[in-house]
Amino acid sequence: MSLYAQRGVSAQKEEVHQATEKLDKGLYPNAFCKIYPDYLGGDEKWVNLMHADGAGTKSILAYLYWKETGDISVWKGIAQDAIAMNLDDLLCVGIFDNLLFSSTIDRNKRNIPGDVLSVIINGSQEFFDELKTFGVGIQYLGGETADVGDVVRTIAVNGTMTARWPKDKLITNDKIQAGDVIVGFASFGQASYETAYNSGIGSNGLTSARHDTLHKTYGARFHESYDTTLDESVVYIGPHRMTDPVDVPGNSGGAPGTVTTDIGHLLLSPTRTYAPLLKQLLTEQFDAIHGLIHCSGGGQTKCMKYLPGNFRVIKDNLFEPPLIFKQIQEASGSDDREMYQVFNMGHRLEVFTTAAAADAMIEAGRRFNIDAQIVGRVEEAPAKSLVLTVKGQEIVY
Repeated sequence: MSLYAQRGVSAQKEEVHQATEKLDKGLYPNAFCKIYPDYLGGDEKWVNLMHADGAGTKSILAYLYWKETGDISVWKGIAQDAIAMNLDDLLCVGIFDNLLFSSTIDRNKRNIPGDVLSVIINGSQEFFDELKTFGVGIQYLGGETADVGDVVRTIAVNGTMTARWPKDKLITNDKIQAGDVIVGFASFGQASYETAYNSGIGSNGLTSARHDTLHKTYGARFHESYDTTLDESVVYIGPHRMTDPVDVPGNSGGAPGTVTTDIGHLLLSPTRTYAPLLKQLLTEQFDAIHGLIHCSGGGQTKCMKYLPGNFRVIKDNLFEPPLIFKQIQEASGSDDREMYQVFNMGHRLEVFTTAAAADAMIEAGRRFNIDAQIVGRVEEAPAKSLVLTVKGQEIVY
């Protein structure tokens, strides 16, 4: 059994999918988000969507860093995580404007004071204000903040995003076809609209990242930060403290070089939103976009769920995994198969498109200082499959 499973987490969410298998799949079953008729407006040319997601267990990392250093600003990143995990899913069906967001925050008041809530709530509005400058409009409608100490040990930060959108401007993944190439956009580095190096961690796999990277002393000092019924052999088994220094790419004295940060900031890098880039691609190259995948839960295997037919997806030109994933793998001993189905491993956005259109999309990414490259292709096959080439070896799912 994998370490991920031993900690009570499923990368593929098999039980969740089984529980929801009888629900309506919506108008476009292959779309990245569930799409419904326009119940709000009654117009057959429009659709409605409502999507829920959150920062997951990343909030526990913010808690540990804050408790250890007193730096309350790390909670602003958790606000961005909860928003980006919703927004970037909806971007993958083509929606980038006129969105509504409602937050749901459950906290243990004994451990999470009002100051933390203020940073999260105000940080949400600041993130929306920034996105507006790129033409991505989101209205913050408030939400529910509940004191549920008997349910949560620290805090859970989630949200719901709603949209009404024209049917003819949707990306449903139904256009994915043999011969398509896959353009991957890096999850790491420093995009032009980011203020610091982003490790690329996103908001998936953080249970593994936390326990595999951080030292045993965190469990001893902060019982509220983990499930105390777990076998101690899988609890905080890593070599690092949050404040351990690490060098990452950056600008030193105005020139490209390295800057020093710490392990905590690598683990807490706010989930990169691709909204500025996708807003441009969706308005300028809409017809060339055959499919969009957000490599979130399920990592590099996520695309399997949204293929419109029996295709073999071959990814044989993946990004070199950034530092954070190498550190997690080294600390955990996890094999490549598990790493690539838990973490994004270097790119969190995939565009399925034609070979002719790929170069323009790659260039669009680079204008936002987001590395991009053709990571793979689509072939006809008798059944759905995914082949990853990692370190010269093939991994088949």
